[in-house]
Amino acid sequence: MNVRKKVAFYTLGCKLNFSETSTIARGFTEEGFDRVEFEDMADIYVINTCSVTENADKRFKTIVKKAQKVNPDAFVAAVGCYAQLKPEELAAVDGVDLVLGAKEKFKITDYLNDLSKNDFGEVHSCEIEATDFYVGAYSIGDRTRAFLKVQDGCDYKCTYCTIPLARGISRSDTLENVLQNAKEISDQGIKEIVLTGVNIGDYGKGEFGNKRHEHTFLDLVKALDAVEGIERLRISSIEPNLLKNETIDFVAQSDTFVPHFHIPLQSGSNAILKKMKRRYLKELYIDRVARIREVLPHACIGVDVIVGFPGETDEHFLETYHFLNELDISYLHVFTYSERDNTDAAAMEEVVPQKVRAKRSKMLRGLSVKKRRAFYESQLGSTRTVLFEGENKEGYIHGFTENYVKVKLPWDPGLVNTLQHVRLKEIDADGLVRFEFVKDEILL
Repeated sequence: MNVRKKVAFYTLGCKLNFSETSTIARGFTEEGFDRVEFEDMADIYVINTCSVTENADKRFKTIVKKAQKVNPDAFVAAVGCYAQLKPEELAAVDGVDLVLGAKEKFKITDYLNDLSKNDFGEVHSCEIEATDFYVGAYSIGDRTRAFLKVQDGCDYKCTYCTIPLARGISRSDTLENVLQNAKEISDQGIKEIVLTGVNIGDYGKGEFGNKRHEHTFLDLVKALDAVEGIERLRISSIEPNLLKNETIDFVAQSDTFVPHFHIPLQSGSNAILKKMKRRYLKELYIDRVARIREVLPHACIGVDVIVGFPGETDEHFLETYHFLNELDISYLHVFTYSERDNTDAAAMEEVVPQKVRAKRSKMLRGLSVKKRRAFYESQLGSTRTVLFEGENKEGYIHGFTENYVKVKLPWDPGLVNTLQHVRLKEIDADGLVRFEFVKDEILL
């Protein structure tokens, strides 16, 4: 009876989910479980779910089958956003034994007294309004980069989004706790920290979302910049209306925060932005990009866009296409709109046919390739610092410059988790950048 149980994890969705999976996994380790890879034989498989797109929902069943194929007798638990939104639906999936909501997932080991297989999944899920607490988290998957959660939930009411229903109101970690987590990450030799959350620019709302504590997102950025031992800090997705000039200007003079911003746009049409209930118009977005380019000409700027939103005509789409084509940005993340239950958009008329959505998505993905190529070309000849990653991918080691240019080199384990000065030389056939070392020494 003293044999240690094995547990494996699979994460669907965003960086925030990865940070939380990692924290949940450390809880298992502290309780005496051994963590193994998801492809390995385990006693328990934990799947952290996502509900942002229809595809993420469908993938869940595939992942459950994958676990059952390795060990048909294993106990399968589902946590995360999909588990909060549709617990009964997940519980009905063949092979699922336990479904935990937003409040319960961080106490998962409390629900594992009996690991017998169930005919129907057991559900423990609170109403999202009861999610009145904050749990800090960070991920340590590879040695080069960690995702640090600083905020959770969202008070925005975008008409297409289920995240407020899945994660509750906006609330933040204390500054002291964020700094402590950052120090723990740094102490493990990790060179880069990516700040993550649902709406990180809203940092500062207290535990119950109805009051502000004394710190703002700018305070957070300044405090993290002063933490000893962190080589790189990267801001993940931040709303354009919450990305203030003061933050951009601070990043511009920081040696630690890298020149990379990911700013959701969703549409280049003001008419569609209003239907989405976004909190800005495209003119503000133009101002944000212009400010970044003014103080950080070499910055990488990524953009989220949704195509096929209800009421998006050909004219609206072309307005978005031309807006992005003319904007000095670096790449796109393109999302095809999918109807989500209990959202205002799901009840809207003027539904865009799936074939039209697919065509528009393909056009914007093509534009993204063009934009990334142009950005990479603009960086050729410049000297940058690359952080090399730890995975051998088909005989190559990859890395990213501070401004998110992806480079590659034949596999060299001595480069893993090191920072190197390089001069970017040319773009390879696969779209990645070849380079030469400026000097041989490793930057510690």
